[in-house]
Amino acid sequence: MDSNAPTHRRIALRVAAAVMLSASLTAAASTAVADENPTAAPSAEPPVKVDPGADGLMLADGASLGDVRVLDIKSVVEELSGDERRSETNTDVSFALQAEVLFGKDSAKLGAAANARIAGIAEEIKKQNARSIRVFGFTDNLGSSEHGDVLSKQRADAVQGVLAKQVPGVTFEIRGYGEDYPIADNSTEEGRKKNRRVEITFPRGKGD
Repeated sequence: MDSNAPTHRRIALRVAAAVMLSASLTAAASTAVADENPTAAPSAEPPVKVDPGADGLMLADGASLGDVRVLDIKSVVEELSGDERRSETNTDVSFALQAEVLFGKDSAKLGAAANARIAGIAEEIKKQNARSIRVFGFTDNLGSSEHGDVLSKQRADAVQGVLAKQVPGVTFEIRGYGEDYPIADNSTEEGRKKNRRVEITFPRGKGD
């Protein structure tokens, strides 16, 4: 038997104990670090690489991009009273006058204040140098549809008659749409009042 066996046995035991102690300390240290930051977010994944030559990112053979278009932006300004509403796009100017400003109830006869209102629109037509004008009449949905069609056309004719004297030499398109194309809720009097209207529309001047 080797005389140094007890010594070797003691050394081996000490080494094993040291290894166990080291492992225990390492585990404790790892646990402590994790506890200090338990809500740490995981690292973000790297971005997906995009192949610029992929078929899905390229136009098909023979295809081409369409013409560049300017979006039609609409601007609407309404008087606080709601009597007049002006809207503009890149191509057109439109005025909507409530029927109460122009006519008596259920009438196509122009009232005293009508001429001044129409004169103001005539000046704008001259300013824009418009040569074609659309005059469309509308009513609310009360009464029969047939009556609304007739009344709205008569009111459009009356407005056109004044404009023709103030802006001679232009072409008019006149229509009565009755209760079609409401711009407000017909279930309330406020809405019906806005729907009873005459609209005058003409092209914008190229210089504006």
